Amino acid sequence: MNSAMTQATNNINAAGLLSASSITGDEVCNMKDEKLGKIHEVMLDMTEGKIRYAVLAAGGFLGIGERFFAVPWKALTLNRKDKSFMLDVDVERLKNAPGFDKDNWPNMADPSWNSSVESYYAR
Repeated sequence: MNSAMTQATNNINAAGLLSASSITGDEVCNMKDEKLGKIHEVMLDMTEGKIRYAVLAAGGFLGIGERFFAVPWKALTLNRKDKSFMLDVDVERLKNAPGFDKDNWPNMADPSWNSSVESYYAR
């Protein structure tokens, strides 16, 4: 865990604010405490002024064969104790989620793509 993350997580203010750089690289686990991947990017919706997705990097070795998944921000829960995030999906469901590779990002502004991703992770 990087020192910026440790410092930022230890200093979450009453409003619950963290910088995007402090969570980049954080582990994402499911409810069985299985590691799903790490946060690679945070995608902002500039029209609505909120975080839309966390891009989860999963699989691969040293970045080769890695897949990315845009996970709706509201599907993640901060685990302050472990300084990680929780996502309520099992490993197999994540493997079958709409994903992409580092060289072929989807058009995240496309309403039909957005709808399919949001419904896939709906609780």
